[in-house]
Amino acid sequence: MTAHTIHHRLIKQALTIRTVEEKFLSLFSEGKLNGTVHTCVGQEFSALAFAGQLKKKDFVFSNHRCHGHYIAFTGDVKGLLAELLGKASGTCGGIGSSQHLCNNNFFSNGIQGGIVPVSAGYALGNKIRKNGAIGLVYIGDGTLGEGALYEAMNIISKWEIPLLIVCENNFYAQSTPQNINLAGDIRARAEAFGIKTFKGHTSAPEQLMDDARTAIDYVRSETKPAFFLVETFRLNPHSKGDDDRPAEEIQSYREKDYLSIFSKEQAEYYGNYMDSISKEVNEMVDHILQESELPIEAYYEPTEQTNSNSWLPAKPVNKRQVELLNHFFKENIVTNERLLFLGEDILSPYGGAFKVTKELSFLAPEKVFSTPISESAITGISNGLALNGFKPVAEIMFGDFITLAFDQIVNHASKFHHMFNKKATCPVVIRTPMGGRRGYGPTHSQTLDKFLIGIDNVKTVALNTFFDPAIVYTTILKEEHPVIVIENKTDYGKKILHQPAANYVYEMNEDAYPVVQARPAVSVPDITIVAYGGMADLVNGLLTNIFL
Repeated sequence: MTAHTIHHRLIKQALTIRTVEEKFLSLFSEGKLNGTVHTCVGQEFSALAFAGQLKKKDFVFSNHRCHGHYIAFTGDVKGLLAELLGKASGTCGGIGSSQHLCNNNFFSNGIQGGIVPVSAGYALGNKIRKNGAIGLVYIGDGTLGEGALYEAMNIISKWEIPLLIVCENNFYAQSTPQNINLAGDIRARAEAFGIKTFKGHTSAPEQLMDDARTAIDYVRSETKPAFFLVETFRLNPHSKGDDDRPAEEIQSYREKDYLSIFSKEQAEYYGNYMDSISKEVNEMVDHILQESELPIEAYYEPTEQTNSNSWLPAKPVNKRQVELLNHFFKENIVTNERLLFLGEDILSPYGGAFKVTKELSFLAPEKVFSTPISESAITGISNGLALNGFKPVAEIMFGDFITLAFDQIVNHASKFHHMFNKKATCPVVIRTPMGGRRGYGPTHSQTLDKFLIGIDNVKTVALNTFFDPAIVYTTILKEEHPVIVIENKTDYGKKILHQPAANYVYEMNEDAYPVVQARPAVSVPDITIVAYGGMADLVNGLLTNIFL
């Protein structure tokens, strides 16, 4: 294939992306799109240089301006058009729409920064499997203000995770010029973490293609991360029509735009290409508009209720809760191929702040990852591992610090399954000690259950001391959606059913997440007290005194 052929093939691909983006703006103005749309007009060659040169086994994570990346990686123009038109044939059945696409190792989410640790986790999963696949994550220059980015860069450098971060620098964070918000040198930020950096510009697409290929080859051959700064121009508004940039500045960008130059210097070729591409896109849209939307009943997932009325005696166990937890995880870290552990100070001999992970790294050193103090990255990397088929258990050292991971829980782990129309699952487990009475002070002793139990698609489970926690964790390891486990700090040192109240019968039902009841052995109760987690043991200690 000649360079001339490659050159024009690349131009036709770029024009296809631009035509689709312009069509979306037209459809939006006609009221035929649901929701917003962010176009990449002017940035097409960044999509083709990176996403377009990956292998099928590789993956891409993208952001709110993801359409060009999607087309370059998947070639699925029709699925993208149908998705934004809200049709069942869309790549996510019309559920995800513009910013939430999932298809053939392509994922996107509109949250700035948060996709970087998720992509790092996905790439780490490939490294563990030794399958030779690498990952690419697109960010914008506006993302450089997000702390999650730097937490992730630190870890991908230390762990040598094969991930290429592509920063598309269009010199504006929505409407704000870069010189107002950004300090220092962009490449120097990545270099500070020991990450190899590259630079290119979309106005020189052939050179950008070569440099991008060099960066991709580096990540693949060295199994190390890299950072590529792509300077580019966004010719259209940030979203739809909200553009406050000076008209003369935008015009100067248009004059430098490679496709604009090509349209003048090669007018005949340009005209023929545009006639063919526009005809094809318009025909697709006309056909898609006649299609049906996804029926709501096809999307609805009823919740299974497994409440059991069968009660068995609850039996004491002469071991502390922390011993039972540690024993369960030591057994499973060896036998469960999917299981991984991530967290601060969890390597042995220390084995975690409360010793739940003691000796795990001795038994399976390749499956236990000691992290920096980076709760957002810990959770995000665990999310990425979960999307990639693993069963990661992330330990947040103190429950108070789970607030630092809220973005990863609420905007990522919680939403992947639904916004991708059930094409992905995120079976992450986030476990953390909570509660007071250990003398740790007001920022290490809170119980934040109320902030967690309302998160869609996330189970929040609190352990108690009335039965072996292995029963609960056996169920949790089978879950295919996110689970947060609250472990009360004072319960760690208590034995199971260690203080049964006199004249009470303790029974446990057969639910996947069991309920224990303590009822008077002889009399008929007048009231029922409901308690969970650490509070359950406190209430149990009061039973005899309350009903004397």
